[in-house]
Amino acid sequence: MTISVNKKGLEIFREFMKNSVPFAVNVEKHPLGAVIIDAGIKASGGYAAGKIITEICLGGFGAASIMSHTYGDLSMPTVHVETDYPAISTLGSQFAGWRVKVDKYFAMASGPARALALKPKELYEKIGYKDKSENAVIVLEADAPPTPEALKYMAEECEVKVRNLSVVVAPTQCQSGSVQISGRIVETGIHKLTEIGFDPKKILYGSGYAPIAPIHPKSTRAMGRTNDSLLYGGVTFYNVDYEDDEKLKEMVVKVPSSTSRNYGKPFYDTFKEAEFDFFKIDPGLFAPAVITVNNVRTGSTFTAGYINPDLLKKSFGL
Repeated sequence: MTISVNKKGLEIFREFMKNSVPFAVNVEKHPLGAVIIDAGIKASGGYAAGKIITEICLGGFGAASIMSHTYGDLSMPTVHVETDYPAISTLGSQFAGWRVKVDKYFAMASGPARALALKPKELYEKIGYKDKSENAVIVLEADAPPTPEALKYMAEECEVKVRNLSVVVAPTQCQSGSVQISGRIVETGIHKLTEIGFDPKKILYGSGYAPIAPIHPKSTRAMGRTNDSLLYGGVTFYNVDYEDDEKLKEMVVKVPSSTSRNYGKPFYDTFKEAEFDFFKIDPGLFAPAVITVNNVRTGSTFTAGYINPDLLKKSFGL
């Protein structure tokens, strides 16, 4: 079976576009032909829009839902995500692995278009996937819509015409942006597993949930809160098919954010101490709070990590 995250993602994008009013987003046909959905710059956007953006990011091969959950004595709106195509939908589509920088314009790009541009290429080699499509669907975490030069650059990298580019833009510090970042919880765990040597193609199913961070108008503060939702409140579960329980157990205990040397304070504080340089932060921190893995080959199940309600409260200003 041939899987195209861009073709499936485009189906969701078109429904999103048709229902712009109930989703509180704005749709613009750019003079170059690209369609741009503003989900939080001038538009108010909302949690429902964030749910749809999460599913677009997953390339249409994952589902998201909004619910309420309790973290200690803290009750928060929460996004739940699940996928039966974990490697392709998360690493192959949702992962924010493309830094779009054209002149003064900058955005973190995720979504199906990455599988055309192969950003980053080594990750696609690990999952053995590349998409083929005449249309590219991309989600930008940015404070402004893409410039004409940025649109041309993205289309060129994806080897599509600019008029076949479908773009969603949502800043970190908006409602839909906060939802879609928490919606990366399953991807966060899979990426950490991959970084410590686990073959992502052996993951059969993934699900997880994380609190939706309260909105903060400053982008760096909002980034801190959204990261903390994953690091201190994110819970994941995976089914895998793996040959060695002992090795699997050893890897599972290395995944949670609590194993990082930078664990223990709101992410904004860590980022500030690192002089706002991501490269000075231990990459092992970017992981879910909790991971549980069931090995379908042996029936064994392993879990590690814990939710930290106190740090969530501190981060959220409670």
